[in-house]
Amino acid sequence: MDSTLIAIIFLVVLALFFDFLNGFHDAANSIATIVATRVLSPKYAVMWAAFFNFIAFAFFGLHVANTLGKNIIDITQVDSYVIFGALMGACSWNIITWYFGIPSSSSHALVGGLIGSAVVKAGTSALMMSGILKTVAFIVISPVVGMLLGVLLGTLVYNLFAKQTPLKVDHWFRKGQLLSAAAYSLGHGGNDAQKTMGIIASLLFSAGYLGPEFHVPLWVVLSCHAAIAIGTMSGGWRIVKTMGNKLSKLRPVDGFCAEGAASMVLFGASAIGVPISTTHTITGAIVGVGSLKGTRAVKWGVAGNIVWAWIITIPAAAAISAGSYWLAVKLF
Repeated sequence: MDSTLIAIIFLVVLALFFDFLNGFHDAANSIATIVATRVLSPKYAVMWAAFFNFIAFAFFGLHVANTLGKNIIDITQVDSYVIFGALMGACSWNIITWYFGIPSSSSHALVGGLIGSAVVKAGTSALMMSGILKTVAFIVISPVVGMLLGVLLGTLVYNLFAKQTPLKVDHWFRKGQLLSAAAYSLGHGGNDAQKTMGIIASLLFSAGYLGPEFHVPLWVVLSCHAAIAIGTMSGGWRIVKTMGNKLSKLRPVDGFCAEGAASMVLFGASAIGVPISTTHTITGAIVGVGSLKGTRAVKWGVAGNIVWAWIITIPAAAAISAGSYWLAVKLF
């Protein structure tokens, strides 16, 4: 087995480890509300989310994978060192933010990682600005749309069930939240797992293993969905506490509205191939639903800290990636 093939196998394993971390880190997005409202215990919540993470490949195309694979950096600049730097930047930032319980974006950590290593290798000419700007724009768009849809869906549901007793509403939406959590987990798997697919496919394409045309092999699709599902099964409990308890106090009806609103955003973004942050989306939706109970129902200080994490994720991951790329080139 030659050294090039060994390097590619190592990087594929590292990419799947990132996907595992993605599921582990972003488990909070899939299960925070359903755990916070006590509809399911943490154990069964992660199993529920992981199942729908995995089967998402049957419902979505590969538009997001193509965006990450071809439209963030010039694919002709991709090599083993670039992918190594990108994955080290993304994995490191995920671990750092998990340790401190900060719900940052795995998606934007990966984008930052690609940017950092590509710039060190080839300068800013290696960047595909149309894809990057679209991704950066959705740092603002996805939480804002999530918040607005949370407000709209919450207002609609609250008005429809205004004459029902709190006990009945609680009973119905405990069941309803199983559906909304399933939908959200489908969206999570459909958008987030595809990002790693794009990375692996671009690596294989650059090494000549995919032939003349870029595509995502089926084994890559299944491996990435399996890795993110296993990561979700492991659960990132530090972040679950931030998302489920510290941002706003949630009831089952609130959780249903937040997950429903966030699911709509994820489905729409996946359909047009935009790699958005599930973290940003569900945070915006929770804030929107929480604000219907009054501005004091949302802990704006916690929300502000989360926003700062969003702002620094891409440059922080890019910096780690750039250092990792430089070291790898010097040492190997």
